[in-house]
Amino acid sequence: MFHLLVAMCFGERVDDGVVHEIISALRELMIYSLTKLRVFDYLPAVTTRLFRGRLDAMHAMRSKLKEMYLPLIDARRERKKLLASSQPPSPQNQKETTTLPHCYVDSLLDLRLDSDSGRPLTDDEVLAMCSELLIQGTDTTATALEWIMAQLVKNQHVQDKLFDEISIGTGPDDLHRPEGLHKMQYLRAVVLEGLRRHPPGHQVVMHAAAEDMEIGGCLIPRGTPVNFMVADMAMDEKTWDQPREFLPERFLAGGDGDGVDITGTKEIKMMPFGAGRRICPGLGVATMHLEYLVESLVRAFDWQAAEGEVVDVVSEEAQFTVVMKKPLCVRLVHRAAI
Repeated sequence: MFHLLVAMCFGERVDDGVVHEIISALRELMIYSLTKLRVFDYLPAVTTRLFRGRLDAMHAMRSKLKEMYLPLIDARRERKKLLASSQPPSPQNQKETTTLPHCYVDSLLDLRLDSDSGRPLTDDEVLAMCSELLIQGTDTTATALEWIMAQLVKNQHVQDKLFDEISIGTGPDDLHRPEGLHKMQYLRAVVLEGLRRHPPGHQVVMHAAAEDMEIGGCLIPRGTPVNFMVADMAMDEKTWDQPREFLPERFLAGGDGDGVDITGTKEIKMMPFGAGRRICPGLGVATMHLEYLVESLVRAFDWQAAEGEVVDVVSEEAQFTVVMKKPLCVRLVHRAAI
């Protein structure tokens, strides 16, 4: 996932060494921020003086990331200048600077802040946006994928039904085409059920009440921090039939999830990506990645439990996302080419 997101972000298929360096630096900063920087939420005028060393350490980690990002960002900046001057990069130069025609950094370099005299983003702002994409897009999708594949191992009849749809519904030419995935209703149902049953984040980003309001007989004063229990919503027996079971059929015609709106525009029965104006902007690309990855893995292999291993789809562990407490261990049997 990280290789894929680095390519989407910087337009460059970088080698394993660079990818692992970025992963290591990002994780170091993320873990440090979660464990050492929360103290600054309280009395910042005082804590920023008392814990100055922590701020210095954070700035050092960011500088390290900046050194990795800037060559990739500058390569896109130079490419844009050449294109704007009607001098497209030569095949040799293009090979040296980038391998993809469009990427996230291109959009950030084009962005202008109307609220700030139309200025472009600074390098530090571009760096922060790139880090957000890489952090938020990697663990969440990888976690969701592992839970889904674990459920397919646990529920072989679901895997068999999905493989039947893959083998009958599409040909080899459809493998890399989004329209081919869109034809697979059961694949979509499997992914949605995975997101319902195992949302990577059990809560969304904290919100605050914009004004005094009363919900369910409880007064919520303006400014009160508010969160939403995403995982608990998916376990509500008033909304879902047998909510603890993995039943993709619920998202097909006639099921209790038929036509469910995961954006929360019409109603909120599940919200793995949040809802409303601050819904995760990666909803579309994340679901496409999951559909493509699940389809590819099931097309290529029959997923079975490893000998002597029990697939535990109940026990969880909170890390950056909510992962399987006992990581998935499987036996893969190569399928004959479809």
